[in-house]
Amino acid sequence: MRFFNPDGGEADLCGNGARCLARFAHDHCAAPADHRIETAAGEVRAEVRGAQVRLHLPAPRDWRLQRTLTAAGQSWTYHFVNTGVPHAVLEVDDLAGVDIPRAGAALRHHADFAPQGANVNFIRIEPDRTVRVRTYERGVEAETLACGTGLTASALIAGRLGRVTPPVRLRPASGDELIVDFILTPDGARDVTLTGPTEYVFEGTLAAP
Repeated sequence: MRFFNPDGGEADLCGNGARCLARFAHDHCAAPADHRIETAAGEVRAEVRGAQVRLHLPAPRDWRLQRTLTAAGQSWTYHFVNTGVPHAVLEVDDLAGVDIPRAGAALRHHADFAPQGANVNFIRIEPDRTVRVRTYERGVEAETLACGTGLTASALIAGRLGRVTPPVRLRPASGDELIVDFILTPDGARDVTLTGPTEYVFEGTLAAP
């Protein structure tokens, strides 16, 4: 099965979109429960278990840890990894207080991430090791309720920094809980999976003219 952006947009892979596509294809008898999806970032494997869908993601690459830059009038420490999409990850003390439109836009377009730019994930690690995430997404150019590849990047960075151990529980702005699992390696991580819920929002019929 193939999954590409019809508008030729910036994302090579949409993690949550691929999970939803996997469930839709399985529910409509277009694919078995375990199947593969071809994306612009490479082939991913999906496992559909009712409303829960696990995605096996490409190996993360282009790691950068403990870098600094100045944007939106302040200095930031950031980390970076490409999980099918380039992602910057920044840990903050007050997640609710971050001015996402201003800071996210400034960081997303920063020269450190040229020419592609980067999605920007602000994270807070709770005492129980749950990672809370707010994401500013390229293309949308605003905060979104959840970004699958961004949640994955956030978990991987937190793992590489020794702040959490896999599997990692994450909560985006939507309030859903997703799980990212992986095996750390000397130069990165392997066997990366993203698991979370899917939900039908509406159904409709498209009539041919």
